[in-house]
Amino acid sequence: MAYELKTKQNDASVESYLSAIESPTRQSDCRTVCSLMQEISGEPPKMWGSAIVGFGTAPYLYASGNSGDWPVCAFSSRKQNLTLYIGSKEELAPHLAKLGPHKAGVSCLYIKRLSDIDLSVLRTIIVECVKRYTPKHEAS
Repeated sequence: MAYELKTKQNDASVESYLSAIESPTRQSDCRTVCSLMQEISGEPPKMWGSAIVGFGTAPYLYASGNSGDWPVCAFSSRKQNLTLYIGSKEELAPHLAKLGPHKAGVSCLYIKRLSDIDLSVLRTIIVECVKRYTPKHEAS
């Protein structure tokens, strides 16, 4: 049986998602990240599942043969953190060392508040993510 990713791009309203974030600080942080990712990626925000705001689409292929699409960069307001889906922490290690307080998973960055970190470093991280994961189109 083929593996199918449950989190897919859909037509839900990004504005409704952002407006429903209860904490004014978190909502403001999410709006800032949304603007930053849109500016850097050149893509409009789209909902992926019910709680991820993504920009652009990139194919992935696992060693297992499972494949699909995932946003080039994305974020989500989670209970404990603002979660950014930005790629491999090993690839971003030099930048993460200068970011400020955060936690990093395999491909996620967890931040409590944007006021805790260096936004210029976050911008650099998002730029690197977009460069790395934006599909290259061959000239015709």
